[in-house]
Formats: sequence, structure tokens, C-alpha cells
Amino acid sequence: MTKTKKIQICVAGATGWAGSELCRGIVLTEDLELVSAVSRTNANKDLNVLLNLSQDNNIPVFGTIEEALAVPCDVLVDYTKPDIAKHQVITAIHKGVNVVVGTSGLSDADYQEIGSIAEQKQQSVLAVGNFAISVVLLNKFAEMAAGYMPQWEIIDYASDRKIDSPSGSALELANRLSKVRESVKTIPVEETKGIKETRGADINGMQVHAVRLPGFIISLETIFGMTDEKLIIKHEAGGSAKPYVQGALLAIRKVDSFTGLKRGLDSVMDFNSQI
Repeated sequence: MTKTKKIQICVAGATGWAGSELCRGIVLTEDLELVSAVSRTNANKDLNVLLNLSQDNNIPVFGTIEEALAVPCDVLVDYTKPDIAKHQVITAIHKGVNVVVGTSGLSDADYQEIGSIAEQKQQSVLAVGNFAISVVLLNKFAEMAAGYMPQWEIIDYASDRKIDSPSGSALELANRLSKVRESVKTIPVEETKGIKETRGADINGMQVHAVRLPGFIISLETIFGMTDEKLIIKHEAGGSAKPYVQGALLAIRKVDSFTGLKRGLDSVMDFNSQI
């Protein structure tokens, strides 16, 4: 019986909070193989040793994406920072490697450029603001609500140490809701009396607010309002990165099922099969 070839993976940001948990999940999964990693602070080390993984063979850690992609792989998972993620994603596309983006903070313009290059090179990029299944459902429910309730605002909560604002999850949600409709504003923000910035940032026609304080991990909330009623849809995460592993593994398996750019984990999920 012929063995099915494992999907070979490089993880950039492999020793970080989310990346390290994903690496542990990959080595425990039969159809996936972790072949290399990127971590500037741990270059030239063995990821097996760094993370105490159960994989038998050496998993080399490189300081740059160019070095890491010299090891053949099928998928790059980028869990880094927005100031380097775009370069790494585009480098992978040019190398003929599909990409799953878990990095927060890339803009719509960044994704427009990435999508264009992916189409030209006939590669695939799946950008996921948040891999948690509860966030996938929040996005779906919010899109449904926006079709019936014309006014809403988004609140993005995170630790005081989170460098990007708003989060990738909030940007992704704003992008998706903008395709349903623009949120109605009874009083346009430019007509607000006082300090207009307190109304939040206008992103794709809706107000988005970011809270950065100790005590928060990651939370995302959409508040819909109509006369004498409101709907609040909220996701809250705990202190570990475990909620993001299964979604990331699904993204890795599905990223070669299309060409170009897709945004959101639900774009490769079949919800009808669950009904």
C-alpha cells in the first residue's frame, strides 16, 4: 500500500507563543511534517531541543526565511510580526511555497499586493486573522446580523504588550462586514462635537476601537444596535495558544485547494456539511 506523502511545513515564529504550540500540534499529526523553522533569536539550533518535541529527526532553525526555504517544504506558516511578515510571505510565494498567514497587523493594501503576486505565481495564500473556531463563528454570525441590523461597532481587546492595533482579527472582521454593507451612523463622525478620535477609527466604513491593557489576553466584540434592542457577539480567549492549533492545522491542509488569496478560515470550511 502506497504511503500518502506528508505535507511538509516551515513555521516562521516557531518559538513564539502561538508558533510553539502549533509546532507541538504538527509533530503529533500523522499527515503533517515539520521540516524547518525560522527564529532569529534561536538560529542554528534544533527545534526539537528548544521545544522538547517528540519528532525523531532534527528540525533546523534558521535566522532568515531565505535560509529556511532552502529546505524543501509545501507550506509556510507565518506567525511573526507585521513588519517582516509581508516580506516572508512574498519570498515564499516566489519560491513556489503556499502560505498560511497567522500574523496580525497586515493591511488590506498588503493583502491586495500579496494576492496579486500569488495569482501571478499560481500559488495560494490563506490569511487568517484568528484560527480559533469561536472567532470563525463570530465572523459568520456577525455577517448574518449585518444583513438585518444596519448599525454596529467593533471593539478589539488585547494585552498592553500587543504591538499592533487593531488586531488582525478586528481587521478581518471589518473587511468582511464591509462587504455586507457600510455601518450606518446616525450622526456622522465628522459632525461629532468634542474629540472626534473618541469615536474610534473608521475602517471600511465602521468604527473600530482597540483596548490595550494588562489583564486582557485576546477578545473581540461586535455590538449591533437598533431602537430599544442590541445584539452583542463576543469571543474571549484564555491564556494558552491551544484554541488556535486545530484551526491552523485545518488551514495547512486546505491552503492548496485554491489559487490566489483567501481571507478567513471559514473561506475553506464547509459549513453546510455541519447542518
